[in-house]
Amino acid sequence: MIATKRAVLLLLFLTTVACGRNERMDALYAQRCIGCHGQTGNGDGPLARSLPVPPPDFRETVERKTNSQIRRAIAEGRGTMPAFSPALRPSEISDMLQMVRFLSREGRETRWWEKFDTLVVAHCSLPWETILGYEEPIEESKR
Repeated sequence: MIATKRAVLLLLFLTTVACGRNERMDALYAQRCIGCHGQTGNGDGPLARSLPVPPPDFRETVERKTNSQIRRAIAEGRGTMPAFSPALRPSEISDMLQMVRFLSREGRETRWWEKFDTLVVAHCSLPWETILGYEEPIEESKR
């Protein structure tokens, strides 16, 4: 009985405190993506017209992609999109992946499984960069 109550409380906590779109994601998107993909991810950014191939509308493409496919496209680039792995840390690429997912849901009906994404990504408040060793190593001064 106590375990059931704890599970219910944990579920309530995760659904109310789960991570979502945040200022860090918005700032990264504004710096790296908005020029081509536009404010809402529709592919209508100010630079989009000058590209040989228009950027995709996230609402039409992202739901068919896995997280690995999106992460690879961000990290390695695709078509006219540059690779961001040299400029972004793995944790920032993860933020961009979530941002793309958030933008892909705006203005369209979400699928039933997408409503549970906040539970899936609720662990984001943990310092995963440290846990997984993504942080830049601190250089020791040479003697």
